[in-house]
Amino acid sequence: MTPHLRALAVHWFTATGAVFAMLAMLAATQAKWDVMFLWLVVAFIVDGIDGPLARKTDIKVNAPRFDGVLLDMIIDYLTYVFIPAYALFASGLLPGWTGWTAIIIITFASALYFADTGMKTRDNSFSGFPGCWNMLVIVLFATEPNFWVTLAIVTALAIAMFLPLKFIHPVRTERWRAVSLPMALAWTFFAGWAAWVGFAPDSWAHWGLVVTSVYLGLAGIAQQLIPSRS
Repeated sequence: MTPHLRALAVHWFTATGAVFAMLAMLAATQAKWDVMFLWLVVAFIVDGIDGPLARKTDIKVNAPRFDGVLLDMIIDYLTYVFIPAYALFASGLLPGWTGWTAIIIITFASALYFADTGMKTRDNSFSGFPGCWNMLVIVLFATEPNFWVTLAIVTALAIAMFLPLKFIHPVRTERWRAVSLPMALAWTFFAGWAAWVGFAPDSWAHWGLVVTSVYLGLAGIAQQLIPSRS
């Protein structure tokens, strides 16, 4: 296979995320939340793999016709923001005006964040909460906190998108990657298992989701507080 075809195949692989987004949305419109999250987990796996593949195949040189960054952003907005926001609203986890408030906050703030040219830090982390609402919403489905708690978390994270707080990329942030990458893989497993068992309230996967989510959410801030020895 030529370098051009290998790079082009990575674009095709990335584009499958749009298909998984549509399958997730179809499940969401039928209130099949477990199926929806399973498709979102599949899309999450694709998103975690396509970046390293793109760098390995030197995609910008060998398949420059398609903008991989733009393609990735379009799919990420669907799978990370739009569909999870709809699920949060339609599921009843946030009743009445709280649901309307959440979807307006999430979609508006995320649209601005995804267009922010300063969203990446020098160490390939994110400046501000990177709009990973899919990760938050699946934890909310699993734990079902009080709606006031849910609304407070959503509001706080939306504000955090525009604060000088660092959030790690588990693959590209080199510092603590030996811990961060296994944590991200564990989160993916727990998320898939929680959805697979229909968010059964006694599932051990819920605790795994909470622990790994706390680490992935706070590791970057901890790195800001703890100076690097290098």
